[in-house]
Amino acid sequence: MKLSKNDQKETNNQLEEKNEMYIDGADTIARKEGSRSYSKKKSTFAPHQQGFSLDSYPENIDEFQVFKDDPYLNDFKEHFRVRNDAFRQQLTHILRAENSLEDFAKGYKRYGFNQEGDNLVYREWAPSAKEIYLTGDFNSWNRKQYPLQKDAFGNWEIQIPFNSQGKPIIPHGSRIKAHVLTANNEWVDRIPVWSKRVIQDENSKLFDGQFWWPEKNYQFQHPRPHKHHALRIYETHIGMAGIEPRVHTFAEFTRDVLPRIKDLGYNTIQIMAVAEHAYYGSFGYHVTNLFSVSSRFGTPEDLKNLVDTAHSMGIHVLMDIVHSHASKNVNDGFNNWDGTDYQYFHEGAKGNHDLWDSKIYNYGKWEVLRLLLSNLEWFMTEYMFDGFRFDGITSMLYKHHGMGVGFSGGYHEYFNHDAEIETLVYLMLANELVHEIYPDAITIAEDVSGYPTLCRKVKEGGVGFDYRLQMAVPDKWIKLLKEKRDDDWDMEDLVWTLTNRRSDEKCIVYAESHDQALVGDKTLSMWLFDAQIYENMSTLSHETLTVNRGIALHKMIRLITIALGGEGYLNFMGNEFGHPEWIDFPRQDNGWSYHHCRRRWDLVDDQLLRFRFFNNFDRDMIHLESHFKWLNSRYNYVSTKNQGDKVIVFERDNLLFVFNFHPTQSFENYKIGTNIAEDHLIIMDTDEPHYGGHDRVRAGHEKPFPYIQENFNGRPYCLNVYIPSRCAMVLTSVSQAHNYWNQKKLLNEAKKHH
Repeated sequence: MKLSKNDQKETNNQLEEKNEMYIDGADTIARKEGSRSYSKKKSTFAPHQQGFSLDSYPENIDEFQVFKDDPYLNDFKEHFRVRNDAFRQQLTHILRAENSLEDFAKGYKRYGFNQEGDNLVYREWAPSAKEIYLTGDFNSWNRKQYPLQKDAFGNWEIQIPFNSQGKPIIPHGSRIKAHVLTANNEWVDRIPVWSKRVIQDENSKLFDGQFWWPEKNYQFQHPRPHKHHALRIYETHIGMAGIEPRVHTFAEFTRDVLPRIKDLGYNTIQIMAVAEHAYYGSFGYHVTNLFSVSSRFGTPEDLKNLVDTAHSMGIHVLMDIVHSHASKNVNDGFNNWDGTDYQYFHEGAKGNHDLWDSKIYNYGKWEVLRLLLSNLEWFMTEYMFDGFRFDGITSMLYKHHGMGVGFSGGYHEYFNHDAEIETLVYLMLANELVHEIYPDAITIAEDVSGYPTLCRKVKEGGVGFDYRLQMAVPDKWIKLLKEKRDDDWDMEDLVWTLTNRRSDEKCIVYAESHDQALVGDKTLSMWLFDAQIYENMSTLSHETLTVNRGIALHKMIRLITIALGGEGYLNFMGNEFGHPEWIDFPRQDNGWSYHHCRRRWDLVDDQLLRFRFFNNFDRDMIHLESHFKWLNSRYNYVSTKNQGDKVIVFERDNLLFVFNFHPTQSFENYKIGTNIAEDHLIIMDTDEPHYGGHDRVRAGHEKPFPYIQENFNGRPYCLNVYIPSRCAMVLTSVSQAHNYWNQKKLLNEAKKHH
């Protein structure tokens, strides 16, 4: 991105005046912060060659495509004007001071530890600190030997010459800290904010910075995979990815879990809890060190090898990034680093997230923007991540953080004075940066509010995300299983929940993620089987009514979710095979137990247990989508929502999906509509024996259903089918079916040969 001459027309004061109604004057984006300087100087970094002009973003909001696509947004143009002006203003400042957005986001090349000439340079931004010294194992923790010098912008620096071998005097892997005289005249030891690695002391349980300067840098062997037609995401947590009740590692995940994911057909993994978090039980959401990968899982090189190996399998790797808040931890994190509560966060009560017991970033500060944007750049360039799932977006978007506020979908709920313009500007910059680094990068927003235009491009009037999570769907499934009898399931309401999304913004849908399984709730399989998941999952035992119901509904829920609910699909690790119980990290209340913080792969690997049926079904379902690519299709048509029969029928691209949720009633010669002008065959059904079913529609896989040239339920053709109770079927034309089976046969033969 380069600043065009036309962007010099409007002064900062004019922009501030225009934005005053939305932006708190104390935190206005135009305010000069810390190391911001507008003097004409050479950029710290090499000139950026791939950027584009600020002219890419319309100054006149009337040009935004979102208003043409959704005329109802026109009543809220003032919000878009203020948001766009603030974005253009901040981007103008960045381009003027730093040459390009990507250069601005290379803060890790200036702060922390870097080589400049024959010197090791350590820099820290701490405007309120009074004195800072570098100390550690390398000087026997002499806390006054290596002082840093402060410049006019709050930056502290020390340059230490390399030794005679041309290496830093600080040994690789040794512990380091900054010794700080804070604004409160208190001497404290602090972990450098831009540390690339931190480790925990086994005795004190406190964390120290670890000087990470390996002899050889990891060399990636495989390029990023080509962009897939749609995302099929396998959500993972490294520490709980093994059978044993302990913390598992990057290396173990690469060896043991990646092959499972590849076999299942998922094309993307989303890794939780990557950034260091002192408290393991926070699930990685109370980040204490932004640039350090969690040392409990292994080394930076171990994570790079994981990403590299995934890329070799054609699998994208996303990081669950937490920029919505940070840990309050003072000793292990960067809260109160220089003695003030406003260095990186809002001052006073505004800087506290009461529900999460954490700190809230001040996104209007120059150095906070640099820190967070550099964090994205770091993980994309150093670790080759393909994108991010941004956590807690709802909390970021509004001054009320979504606490105690419900959203019905009315636009007035989003575009008002509760909107956090500074945060929106940060998210717009973040999305532009990520896609500038890698045009095919993936960004996903976790937003429960449904903020319109969140997943539209910035130049179209959006915030720039590629996808949002369809969070209403898993909540619906839990509600049905917890509160409703099967006879009372409302088919129309279910279809509404699955299809209620903005047509111009893509959604990642899921039946359950990690959220649904956290302690206090439990997995879908646990809701379905309850105590019988312990007693009756052996194929040698009698199939009870509860087990029969659970096996049927678990598959039907997942199939209708991926088939109708979004443009991408997500599954949390282990839930594909009906993982029992719930997730509970070790904590004082459970005696620091890891029992519920692991994945029981032994259950799915045991051929005498019914869990393997779920795994078989999930694998075939995912591979079916890989072949027909319906997630990429914007076309779907629901022709039947029969409440009495509990039958749902819909088309997605060139497939016909039929669901009978009735607990006892099967239907013969059931008339359904179709748009496919050819005889139909079943290519998959939930009642197949290797899915734990009873093979009640086997004939439909072999003998075609004749299509009838008769309008029915709004479709030009129809056919009569047999639909057993609690069964779902996927049909397509005879020609498409045979093509699919031939392709499947070739893939299976290639797999056996490999």
